[in-house]
Amino acid sequence: MRWTQSYIPTLREDQSEAELISHQLLLRGGYIRKLASGVYLYLPLMQRVIHKFSNIVREEMNRAGALEITMSVLCPSEVWKETGRYSTVGKEQMRMKDRHEHEMILCGTHEETVTSLIKGEVKSYRQLPLNLYQIQVKFRDEIRPRFGLMRGREFIMKDAYSFDATEESFDESYQKMVDAYFRIFKRAGLDVVKVESDTGAMGGKAAHEFMLLVNTNGGEEIIFFCDKCDYTANVEKADFRPSNKVSTDAELKELKIVDTPGAATIEEVTAFLKVDANRLAKTLLYMADGKPVAAMVRGDRELNLTKLKNVTGAVELEMATPEQVMKSTSAPVGFAGPVGLKSCPIYVDPLVAGIKNMIVGANANEKHMLNVNIGRDFKATEVIDLTSAQDGDHCPHCDGYLSSKQGIEVGNTFMLGTKYSESLGAKFLDAEGKEHPIIMGSYGIGITRTPQAALEKYHDDMGIIWPKDIAPFLVELIPLNMEKESLVETAEKIYKELTEAGIDVLLDDRSDRAGVKFNDADLIGLPVRITIGDKSLKEGKVELKARSRDEVGKVPVEEVVSAVKELLKKLN
Repeated sequence: MRWTQSYIPTLREDQSEAELISHQLLLRGGYIRKLASGVYLYLPLMQRVIHKFSNIVREEMNRAGALEITMSVLCPSEVWKETGRYSTVGKEQMRMKDRHEHEMILCGTHEETVTSLIKGEVKSYRQLPLNLYQIQVKFRDEIRPRFGLMRGREFIMKDAYSFDATEESFDESYQKMVDAYFRIFKRAGLDVVKVESDTGAMGGKAAHEFMLLVNTNGGEEIIFFCDKCDYTANVEKADFRPSNKVSTDAELKELKIVDTPGAATIEEVTAFLKVDANRLAKTLLYMADGKPVAAMVRGDRELNLTKLKNVTGAVELEMATPEQVMKSTSAPVGFAGPVGLKSCPIYVDPLVAGIKNMIVGANANEKHMLNVNIGRDFKATEVIDLTSAQDGDHCPHCDGYLSSKQGIEVGNTFMLGTKYSESLGAKFLDAEGKEHPIIMGSYGIGITRTPQAALEKYHDDMGIIWPKDIAPFLVELIPLNMEKESLVETAEKIYKELTEAGIDVLLDDRSDRAGVKFNDADLIGLPVRITIGDKSLKEGKVELKARSRDEVGKVPVEEVVSAVKELLKKLN
């Protein structure tokens, strides 16, 4: 491809809409353009990246025995109502009505659609196992779409669905997908880790995410690792054993109310009362589908919203406004407490339940209660884990310790079980003629998300550094002066030889200054750069440089193809 025959509108300045470096680089490198909030156009370079990554995914899915189909983006709402997800997915689900006032779903995932297909076609255990996948556009009505392709309202995904007759068969199908995922991401130049995750609205008995670890603001999730065993989980799912125990009094003390003027936060209260934060219990008010709920966690720990959402079964969970807190507790924010709180259920974390004579808000302005005890002074609706893990906690499976890193989700796998097959009637007959629901799994990879995630890891101050197998082109060929016949002739010769050798090459045939070409080359980030200039050409050589390395080498013109091949073998 010649630069002058392509469409690569690079930009010199950072774009105000982009918060992440990966988003910034895709905009500045002429890869994408924003059409509307959370909706992007994929320009020629990005289209090539998408095609290359899609082909890797397709090849490995086929290798794993999955069969490609294409399902409709539109789905009748009735099917989602049958599974119950119409009411549980919430406002992120895009919906519309046709001219006949028939409500349709713009799918963000296709469990209902594929199960509806299977229930009418698969009747016998002899037709199982089966795995169907697609690479398709998806929709999600994000409340605050941002981060470019990492959290948009329209995106491309690979989603696969397995169907099995027995748990043993399902375990094999699930592992095949896990193995395929590791191969896919390795081919794309990405080292990922598999972590335990929450099933969320997808349902099922268990789930895993495939996370790319990064050290930038793009790290949307916190991943916990044990330093002794292979336990790994995201913050939503991570179990733990606390490392710091609270010293407790021997006996229950008398309940007291004390003034705490100007002390509403944990830091302010502990400083005023001269106590450790682990003796306090925070009573946090949330609105679960519009109804207030209270969650109690220890003062030195953080509430895990996913755990609270799972406990309440809420579709929408939002922190209560100051007005809602006042209505439920008769006190401003910072002074809520469980004693006398009758307006809502109270969910208590086990770390709180284990405190004798705790300190809580008194449901009165600038007042707290001392020596509060569960059972004696208030009753919990349920005592259940609500706390997020933190660095230094004990591993739930061994005597190791947990530490955290930031990651970006690029793939996920769900053990759906019979959630969808039972609700939609997808059943089969076994060898004895008995009817059973089909056991299902669901497996997703972000086709547009993953390349942007890669850039959170692979970039420098000058621009993108693409992993070679998902780069739009492998080589950028730069003649420094398009008015010099010798440089142009050499460029055309090398361009032809690389193309005939099956190496994707972008020839920068613009008449711009060398500095402009070099800046753009660094910005768009192709793995290898060949520079043709007067000085090196007089020696019968051209300059060869890997984007990811500082050193520049010179190779004879007649050896360029072999030199490029050798260099590419050494690159990620």
